[in-house]
Amino acid sequence: MATSEVQTVHTGADKAKLAAALALLVAAFVAYYLLSAQGAVAKWGALLVGVIAAVAVFAVSESGKQLIAFGRDAWRETKKVVWPARKEAIQMTAYVFAFVFVMALFLWLTDMTVSWLFYDLILGWRD
Repeated sequence: MATSEVQTVHTGADKAKLAAALALLVAAFVAYYLLSAQGAVAKWGALLVGVIAAVAVFAVSESGKQLIAFGRDAWRETKKVVWPARKEAIQMTAYVFAFVFVMALFLWLTDMTVSWLFYDLILGWRD
């Protein structure tokens, strides 16, 4: 029997890093709006510096390290995928379109048949 353990133990320092990252992010947005009279360069500069600082603080936290490790693993797995050749991709796309067309035609014919059966033959209603 396989067991998987999920550990979400965070230290006080790690929680402080996350709180600091959140505070930096909020401060960046506040600075962006407070510096509206200073011009676009000051506004966007303050926002950019604040967001970069928040990301940097988050990256050194345990949650940030786990997110970065997850991203690396996902990228590594994406590289392992064997992508189909162009000809195969076009053929599979054509198969899908043909199947969708056939199914749409089948459903339309079924709908028309059931409609004709109920409204014309059974109920005697005419459209």
